[in-house]
Amino acid sequence: MSAARNPAERRRRIVEAACDLIPEVGVGGLTHRLVAARADVPLGATTYYFKTLGDLVAAALEAAAELTAEWLRRWAGELASAADVPATLAALTAAYLRERDRMVTWNEMYAAAGHRPELRPLARAWNDGLTEVLAAHVGPEAARRAAVFVDGAVLHALVNDDPLDQDALAGALAALMTQP
Repeated sequence: MSAARNPAERRRRIVEAACDLIPEVGVGGLTHRLVAARADVPLGATTYYFKTLGDLVAAALEAAAELTAEWLRRWAGELASAADVPATLAALTAAYLRERDRMVTWNEMYAAAGHRPELRPLARAWNDGLTEVLAAHVGPEAARRAAVFVDGAVLHALVNDDPLDQDALAGALAALMTQP
C-alpha cells in the first residue's frame, strides 16, 4: 500500500515533518501549511489527522519525547558499564551539546509546557529519566543535581557559540555527584 493510501504512514510522515520543523521555526512558527508542505501531503491531510494545531504540536512533541527516551536508554547502557560515571556523563553530555536540533526541540518543549500543563509530563521526561538513570550510581540527590546541571548546560549551549567543553562538564559533574 502506498503512503498516500496508508493512513498510518501518512500520519507518521506528518508528525515527522512537524518534528523536523520545530528546530527551524519553533513551536510558535509551526503551521498546518508548513507541515503539509514538508510532509508532501495535501493541507487537508494535516487537519484531518490533527483537528487543531495544538494537537499537531502535541503529537510532534510526543514523538520528540520518544526519541529522548531512546537516548536515555543508550546513556543508561553506557553509564552502567562506566568506571567513572561523572566523566562518562560529561562525554555523553558534550556529544549531546553538538546536537543543536535536539537541544532546540527540547527547549521548545519546555517553553510549550510552560503554557500548556498537559505537556508538562513530556517536558519532565528528560530530566526525570536522567535523574532515574543516575540515581542507581550516585543516589537520588546527587542524580537530581547532575540532571539539573545538564539542563543548564543545554541552555548555555543554546545561547553561546562555545558550549561547555568536556573537561568543564566533567569537573562540575564530579563535584555535583560526589557531594553528600
